[in-house]
Amino acid sequence: MSLKVSTKAANLIGSEIIKLAGEINQKIKEGHKIYNLTIGDFNPNLFPIPTLLKEEIIKAYEANETNYPPADGMADLRKSVANFLKKYEGLDYPIDQLLIAGGGRPLIYAVYQTLLDEGDKVIYPVPSWNNNHYCHLSDAQKIEVEAKPENGFMPTAAEIAPFVKDATILALCSPLNPTGTVFSKQQLTEICELVLAENKRRGENQKPLYILYDQIYWMLTMNGIEHFNPVSLFSEMKNYTIFVDGISKSLAATGVRVGWSFGPAEVISRMKSILGHIGAWSPKAEQVATTHFLNNEKAVEEYLVDLKNKINARFDLIYKGFKALKAEGFAVDIISPQGAIYLSAQFAIKGFTTTDGKIISTTEDITSYLLNQAQLAIVPFTAFGCHSGTDWYRISVGTISVEEIPMLLNQLKSALKNLQLPTTRA
Repeated sequence: MSLKVSTKAANLIGSEIIKLAGEINQKIKEGHKIYNLTIGDFNPNLFPIPTLLKEEIIKAYEANETNYPPADGMADLRKSVANFLKKYEGLDYPIDQLLIAGGGRPLIYAVYQTLLDEGDKVIYPVPSWNNNHYCHLSDAQKIEVEAKPENGFMPTAAEIAPFVKDATILALCSPLNPTGTVFSKQQLTEICELVLAENKRRGENQKPLYILYDQIYWMLTMNGIEHFNPVSLFSEMKNYTIFVDGISKSLAATGVRVGWSFGPAEVISRMKSILGHIGAWSPKAEQVATTHFLNNEKAVEEYLVDLKNKINARFDLIYKGFKALKAEGFAVDIISPQGAIYLSAQFAIKGFTTTDGKIISTTEDITSYLLNQAQLAIVPFTAFGCHSGTDWYRISVGTISVEEIPMLLNQLKSALKNLQLPTTRA
């Protein structure tokens, strides 16, 4: 007799990134040199966490800070985060409206669980990270808004407007994973105006439309790019915005697991209860260490300058390399980097023929060709909800050295040269 599991577990969609990782690992085992730019993470040998943060973590463990932390996070850390938000974003939140957890993921899950009843609607753009899975786990109706490359794959108010009636969550992220693009002030202003108008229409007796605002990458905006958030644009949005943030990306500390959420007191209180039952708190020693680090403004600012310079150097080489390939007539394109650790690149090679006579006709064909012929492993936007015919991809720069990029671009150029142009019929 076969084992049975819940319908929800049985129907949970597997990660396309994990599937691709299996192919990559097999290639590496076979001795191939693969440029693996699939992972939204940092190689800690290239991007170590701040030295002071590491020292403070060690000190905290040596001081036996290893018992349970408070369910909503240590008060000193919440105070440090509140001061940090006020200084750098102008956001003023009391510490009882701040919740600490083990990174951003449990906080996003808690937002979904706190706000949604079965069948409630969630609007989110595609491409975007993991919202489809959170909808599935929350028994929610997903409403996917396909964003356009001409808008940097950021959704517009006009695209969202037809779906706001009766929706409960509008899930937004800026800078966006997977695209590395950000909301302009005008784009986000128009979306906030839409949300405020919808909530005014609903009145006080109906569940509001909330924005889940994932800004985990906001400190990694590039030079000349400004990050905007709903509450700074409209004070009234404070009643309808739940933020997700933390040190995972801004301090290259993905494994340290310190994240925070802040928003309306009632929502944060319920999220605390849910995460308390799950036990998804951040380790106490890491909370103590993060408190000390955030309180050291000089260390924070010096680290961010260094980290952004490292990311910028990689962005610059890859962006210019793709633009050079496009100028030479190759069927590629790329969007100018704005933030996070991602670039959006297009490989418009469907219809081209390989040296062995195979016609590239699907997204999977593009992915396979890049992996096998260019030794380039990147993630198609299909992994982030886009239609199966997309030729847009996420390039993550957190695991590649500056020295490897010219070699990667040469491999890519050679692979593109080996493709035969599509034939046209009269």
